[in-house]
Amino acid sequence: MAREECKALLDGFNKTTACYHHLVLTVGGSADSQNLRQELQKTRQKAQELAVSTCARLTAVLRDRGLAADERAEFERLWVAFSGCLDLLEADMRRALELGAAFPLHAPRRPLVRTGVAGASSGVAARALSTRSLRLEAEGDFDVADLRELEREVLQVGEMIDNMEMKVNVPRWTVQARQAAGAELLSTVNAGPSSVVSVEERGGGCDPRKALAAILFGAVLLAAVALAVCVAKLS
Repeated sequence: MAREECKALLDGFNKTTACYHHLVLTVGGSADSQNLRQELQKTRQKAQELAVSTCARLTAVLRDRGLAADERAEFERLWVAFSGCLDLLEADMRRALELGAAFPLHAPRRPLVRTGVAGASSGVAARALSTRSLRLEAEGDFDVADLRELEREVLQVGEMIDNMEMKVNVPRWTVQARQAAGAELLSTVNAGPSSVVSVEERGGGCDPRKALAAILFGAVLLAAVALAVCVAKLS
């Protein structure tokens, strides 16, 4: 029961971290907006909640000295997968902090895409962009406050990683995988007898008549190319 619970928590944490990674890649681009920053905030907070729950559950199980050897090996594999995912989350949070500071939402900045439009139309565009909604004006400092909060959360995740290594000592190089590399690919290929088609089933041996026709076609093609080269030189 504990194993299934830890797997479910780790699966949710893994998916949330992957979603946060893809969102971070769009910061500073053409799709960057306040909605994106809010979605980043919600996603990273959800990821941290799942990280705390997963860490507490795995720590409680691995510190149990009465745990069987085979069960301990399985939970150690989950622990290594969790610690690696947490490292990726910390790296993405640091990247989001750097990109958010480099590309503030409500401060003048160099546009990422130059459209080539200049002259009187730029003034019209500026007046159109200045008509923001009351909600955006009220939340004009959202990105600034969020960056300060993100900076604190990065430190908290770093402290969590340090505490994990102090509470549970599971060296990553001592944990062995249950399957060989690429086993999931081989399992899909060997899923059934219908998935593998032998050479004999596909077409049998080589037909001599087809081979002779291919040779003759190649010879005619070479002769045509040589003739074209000679004509080009004479002209």
